[in-house]
Amino acid sequence: MASAPFCTCKDHACPLNPHNHDKGCTLCVEKCLKLGEIPSCFFKLVDEDISGNADFTLGGFVRFYEAHAKKEG
Repeated sequence: MASAPFCTCKDHACPLNPHNHDKGCTLCVEKCLKLGEIPSCFFKLVDEDISGNADFTLGGFVRFYEAHAKKEG
């Protein structure tokens, strides 16, 4: 029942994953906001492999971006 077909999260065991309900990304985003985190889909925009990342805070995203973003120029 994919209610957000663009979702990049492969954790289909997570009850908040849009594949498991009809509320789209709302439940995941709501949880992340309460915890001061950013959803994993933002990290995956930078690098598909987020397996080594444990810090999903805003600061963690900045560090992840700086370490993994492809350098332009």
